[in-house]
Amino acid sequence: MNYLMEILPSLLAGLKMTLGVFFLTIIGSVPLGIIVSLGMKSPYFTIRWIINGYIWIMRGTPLLLQLIFVYYGLGMIGITFPRFEAAVIAFIINYAAYLAEIFRGGLQSMPRGQYDAAKVLGFNKFQTFFKIILPQVIKIIVPSFGNEVINLVKDTSLVYVIGLGDILRAGNIAASRDVTLLPYLLVGLIYLLMTAIVTVALRRSEKRLNIWR
Repeated sequence: MNYLMEILPSLLAGLKMTLGVFFLTIIGSVPLGIIVSLGMKSPYFTIRWIINGYIWIMRGTPLLLQLIFVYYGLGMIGITFPRFEAAVIAFIINYAAYLAEIFRGGLQSMPRGQYDAAKVLGFNKFQTFFKIILPQVIKIIVPSFGNEVINLVKDTSLVYVIGLGDILRAGNIAASRDVTLLPYLLVGLIYLLMTAIVTVALRRSEKRLNIWR
């Protein structure tokens, strides 16, 4: 118990970093994913080509490689970011690509009659999307969105590659210093707790969204 209390402050400091990357990624990737998904339906070929290329690159290369590129690669051409900001940027552009595909699938599932009915009722395109279409799309995509959020919880451990002190790095340092696996066990329990909290929150959200059936 004394040993756990000794390493707990460093693990909590790492947890703070992990949660920062997690929440900022959600805040940034969701709206960007919606914008990208709408761009995929653009009538302009150039816009669709650029967006499809972006999604292909983001989904076709490892997030670890993207982290290295944003922090180290861009720095080689004079575009530099602090470690934390570089990690958040890499996570946002990566997860936005995956969420865009999820949103696109949800939008495509909407029957044309929804748009026609909204037009008859006098809704403009903006009102139709945010008041009629988007609430139904959210209901449909919650399970897929939840999977991505759970993946994000675990993927935050990748920030170690650019030297950020996340919870896994803190556990690794403690385990190497003290030659024990106990810090790894505690880190695993914290990740399980985070995943459990996210799962419960998503299930409750899904139940509340049942009104849009």
